[in-house]
Amino acid sequence: MRPSRRTVIFGVFCAAYFLSQFYRSANAVISRDLVRDISLDAGQLGLMTSLFYLSFAAVQLPLGAALDRHGARRVTPALMLAAALGSLIFASGHGFVQLAAGRALIGVGMAGVYMGALKAFSRWFGLRGFAVASSYLVGLGAVGALAAATPLAWLTQAVGWRAVFYWGTVAVVVSAASLFMWTQDAPPGSTMKGSYGGGSLGLIFRDLRFWRIATLDFALVGTFLSVQGLWGGPFLFDVFGLSRVQVGDVLVGLSIGAFAGYFAGGTVSQRYSKARMLVAAAALFTVSQVLMVAAAWTGRTSLVHVAFPIFGFAAAFNPLLMAHVREVFPTAMTGRAVTAVNLFGMGGAGLTQWFMGLIIGAFAHDSLGHYPPEAYATTFAVSTLVSLGAMIFYAPLARRRRVVA
Repeated sequence: MRPSRRTVIFGVFCAAYFLSQFYRSANAVISRDLVRDISLDAGQLGLMTSLFYLSFAAVQLPLGAALDRHGARRVTPALMLAAALGSLIFASGHGFVQLAAGRALIGVGMAGVYMGALKAFSRWFGLRGFAVASSYLVGLGAVGALAAATPLAWLTQAVGWRAVFYWGTVAVVVSAASLFMWTQDAPPGSTMKGSYGGGSLGLIFRDLRFWRIATLDFALVGTFLSVQGLWGGPFLFDVFGLSRVQVGDVLVGLSIGAFAGYFAGGTVSQRYSKARMLVAAAALFTVSQVLMVAAAWTGRTSLVHVAFPIFGFAAAFNPLLMAHVREVFPTAMTGRAVTAVNLFGMGGAGLTQWFMGLIIGAFAHDSLGHYPPEAYATTFAVSTLVSLGAMIFYAPLARRRRVVA
């Protein structure tokens, strides 16, 4: 039996999202290699890694307009070619500037994958199926983050981090070609014509509900990606003295927690209030960071093994924020609405990752470049307060019987 067009579209976007997740998470495992080979300090490492998210965020608003006007079939593969170029530059880089340029191009290129999928799903899956499809997409694509943990540690030991990124260049080009050949922007009988109307970005930014949603996305996505994509690795290296493979194993636990959370959120999203589920997830997310602070102060690895999976599970409810904003604004504005929210999530990741590096770098390191436990305890204490504040600001939406327009 031939797979349905919806299944094919879902599958090729999952493959592209796998690559996006892999690239954004890889630096956590190869951070020590980059410090050794390129002589980066904590501030440079944080800034360079954050450029994925900052460049990703920078293109969100024009990306949303392009998706609403031209559709994901053209826009997403075209952007992915920038990621292929970035991967090539990163693999061949021998200085901070080259790595930074490559990382930034990867961020630009991957910016259209998740948002392009959401735009396509809004036409192919409808309002009721959108939350399920988007959560399952992120859940299946999260295998890329798993691949960027222990498997990447093994590959790096076997062939080196440069070879991994060279082969990644090829994979990105193949994925982009698959999207262009096998996706459609809308079901047969439906066209993109006229789909761009329905309001401006001003309408979105004047709506208080948008700001509540975007602020929580900033905290959940920004903090999660900062830990998964970079600072989780140095935290485990410096505070607990774990090996590269042991660090990969702990990060696998984080990713498995996220994997479970994506599917849990998608499964129950049509039965329970999205806003109430998100408040509960944000509370759990905050608690997990308190455990990280305790782990840093006490040096107990058992706390990390508990905190990281909870942290990943709670953060993985963030696709429901996209489903929430999808319901607030008309279908014709889906591209602009979801990219406006994602601007805060990915921008939050870039800023949080960078500022975490600045906080950690404010503490003196030892002769081997290891930062003290109090550097990480301070960092996670700050992120805990940010998460708590975002949850409180979002919470009024959960008190309403009807949270969408």
